[in-house]
This record gives sequence, structure tokens and C-alpha cells, in this order.
Amino acid sequence: MRKMAIALITALALPIAAAAPANAGGLDDAFAKLLVKQVKGANVSKHMQAFQDIATANGGNRAAGTSGYDASRDYVAGKLRKAGYKVTLQPINFVENWSENSPPTLELTAPSAKTYVPNEDFFTFRPSPSGDVTAQVQGVDLTLPPAPTPSSTSGCEASDFTGFVAGRIALIQRGTCPFVNKVQNAKAAGASGIIVFNEGQPGRTDAFALDIGEWRAGIPMVFADFAVGNELASTAGATVHLKVDANLVLGTDENVIAESRFGDPRNVVMVGAHLDSVTEGPGINDNGSGSAAILEVAEEMAYYPVKNKVRFAFWAAEEIGLLGSDQYVASLSQAQRDRIRLYLNFDMVASPNYAYKLYDGDNSDNVGAPAGPPGSAEIEKQFEAFFGSRNLSTVGTDFDGRSDYGPFIAVGIPAGGVFTGAEGIKTAEEAALFGGTAGQAYDPCYHQACDTIANVNATALDVDSDAIADSVARYAFNLRSIPPRTTPAAAASLTAIR
Repeated sequence: MRKMAIALITALALPIAAAAPANAGGLDDAFAKLLVKQVKGANVSKHMQAFQDIATANGGNRAAGTSGYDASRDYVAGKLRKAGYKVTLQPINFVENWSENSPPTLELTAPSAKTYVPNEDFFTFRPSPSGDVTAQVQGVDLTLPPAPTPSSTSGCEASDFTGFVAGRIALIQRGTCPFVNKVQNAKAAGASGIIVFNEGQPGRTDAFALDIGEWRAGIPMVFADFAVGNELASTAGATVHLKVDANLVLGTDENVIAESRFGDPRNVVMVGAHLDSVTEGPGINDNGSGSAAILEVAEEMAYYPVKNKVRFAFWAAEEIGLLGSDQYVASLSQAQRDRIRLYLNFDMVASPNYAYKLYDGDNSDNVGAPAGPPGSAEIEKQFEAFFGSRNLSTVGTDFDGRSDYGPFIAVGIPAGGVFTGAEGIKTAEEAALFGGTAGQAYDPCYHQACDTIANVNATALDVDSDAIADSVARYAFNLRSIPPRTTPAAAASLTAIR
């Protein structure tokens, strides 16, 4: 049956290839046109209706840790298996509940004694697990006195812990990279506890309650003011007693990963969308639309004789911190990351008051984050070419770290995709380009109970589904425009609190 399907699809593509202009891309162009014809907005809508029905039957949402998410996972995995994909369910962890039984303890015990005031001089760094340790403190790449502007990279790189003595308490300065990076590196270096202290510039001196939203270290952690950190760093041989008394309950969800039966595993085209909703509603635009669109694309191209391996990912727990994609990328070896030639992300592709926004791979907009890793500009150009072929305008959108491309670009994997807008306000210029209403949100039901099957724009959904089909098919057959992967210095993630 598979051979017959491949032969049929190839035969159907031949007339398209023959009719293509001389400068067309060959099989990539032929199969892109064929897949665009096969992918139907009506079929994408059927998948979104299924997500709506799942939410309705499961308390009104499909959020992480709920039966609604489990049913969404099973629906997607079942469709993909039926289509012929190799499907893997990858467990990921999230914090289901955290509470503190008693205030934390931080005491200098040697060479002198001093007790710091909990919830004033320092706070428990949530979601720290319980722990009770007395050990020497060791500073990690500190900038003291602090620089005039925030610039410390303390603990941002594994190399910062060169010479760190396992069993000591890591003393880390706040700075320019996400706290979770510092925590992970400290744990990997064998720290028995973690004290992060504020960096020291005006406005960055006090301690406060801080929650990084995910559990990675498994050792007690506190966040201290600059004065505490500076005092510990300047005290030779400082030994402290650090204690956290808390209840930490972890939940488990699963990413759905589906891989094509065909294609070179050394060259992976990865396509992703988050599957979970917020607790407030069913999340049909955010992000049933992206999940439904890539599911339809996957089903229609299941038997394509692709040159490059295609991997579809339906991420868990995006709404509580990009946890599914973050933990997926963290689980990969460098060699496995290097095989992923690019990542395409589709989060909210049918906003009611839509704009066709393309991730700004070359930073031509010069807003916010810098350009994506090499290859990101080429991805943006490919999407521009598709919309241009239909005489449709596009605008750029920044790699602001709010979706699942974040963990990929942080390790140097080029990324791109389409986004139709969230709670941001549509400009008059955008209304002139795309229609709709200036001065109103792209999605007035963003993260609300009204993000239902009625909260989608059918035109945007149909066009974006075609754009997804076009890009996935082209890269499945042709990666010449994407530079070979090189091992990058780990970039600071855009996704977390700094």
C-alpha cells in the first residue's frame, strides 16, 4: 500500500514538475504545489472542532496536567499513527504545586556568625525543593563591584564552573541570561545549594519573591539581595547554613513527536506547534489552530518520498513556560541538535483580527531581539516568497521568546514561521494591509474562555495552512538555502526571567 501511495503521489507530481519554469526548484517545487492543493482549511477546521469537543468534555480547557490535554495528545497521536508516522510520546515535567511550610534559613556559620532575615534579606527561590545543607560558599564568575549596567554572565556558561568544588554552595550573581541557565549549570557542577543574589545596579539591589516556573535542580535555592551576596563573596572561606522547607509536587505531560518514515535522518526538518491551552479556556486559536494545521499537513504528506527526515512536534506545557520544547531540546546531544537543520514554529495562525506576521530572521525590522541563527533569514525569505506569490503582504514579528522557537534558537538552530497576532493592538498600517480593525487586539479572546471555535478567521487559517504546507514540502526535499549546522556557543535563551 505504501509503495502504491508513493507511486501515485509521484505520478501526480510529474505534470506539475513538467509545467514548472526552468528556474523552479524541481521536486521541491512540484511537491510543494501538490501539498498546497491537498491541504484544506476545511480539514484543519475539523481538527480544531475536535479540540473544541475535547475541551467541552473536559472542564472547558486543554491545559497542562488536565484530562483535556491528555485527550488532545491521544487524538493527535492516533491520527499520526494512522497516517503511518513513527510516533513517540516524550514525558516532560512541570510544577503542579508548590508551597512553603516555614520561612527559609540562611546563616553565615564561619569564619564568623550572622543570621540573615528571611523574606527581607533573601527569599526562597521558587520552586525550590526542600533541602538542608551546611557548606562552604564558592562564587561563580562574579562581577564585583557591579558594572554600571546589567552585564554579568555569572553562571550562564558551564565553563563558569571550571574549578568549582562539588558539594559547595554556588554563589551566583543575577545578570543577562535566564535564571534557569544558572540553575542547570550549578546542578551539573555538583552544587549542594544555590544562592543567587541581585546584580547591584540601582533598581537591582533588593531581594524579592522569584519563581522561575520550572523545576530543574533538585537542590535548595534562595534569592538574596546584593548586600548579602557581596558580603558572602568578600568573606574568605565563608560557610553557610541553607535550609528550605517546602512541598514540591511535579506533574508529567507528554510531547507528541512524529517522524516521517522516509528521509535522511542526518538532515531533519522540524515543524512544531504547542498543543496545550491555558486553564481559562479551550485555546482554539491559541493554539488549536497551529496544532490542527500541522496535523493536516502531516497527514497529507505522510507518503511523500521526502529527501530529508521530517519531524512534527506537538508541544506540552508551552503555556506555563515553553516546558515541552525546552525539555526536548535539553534532552538532545549536540550531535542530535546538529542534525536539526531548521525549526518551523506555528503558534496562533487564525487570529480574528489577523495580520500575516513572519518571524524576523534577519532583524530587518531592527526591533527587540537580534537576528536568528544563520538560516533564519532564508526561512523568512521563503515565507515572503509564498505570500508574495499570492500578492499578499506580510510584516515582521520579533523573536521575543514567547513561543517554542526560543529553545531552538538558543542552541543555534535556525527558525521561522507564521504568526497572526495575540493580545497586541493592530496598527492603522496593518489594517490597511490586511483589513480588520485598527486599535483592537489581533485576538480579543487571547487567553480567555471565549477562545473557542468561533474565535478564528477562516481566511487566515486557509492561507496560513497553505503557507505551512508550502514551506514544509520545500524543505523536506531541498535544504540548499540553509547553511550547514555548526556548533554554536550557547546563546542566552529569550524565554525566561533574567
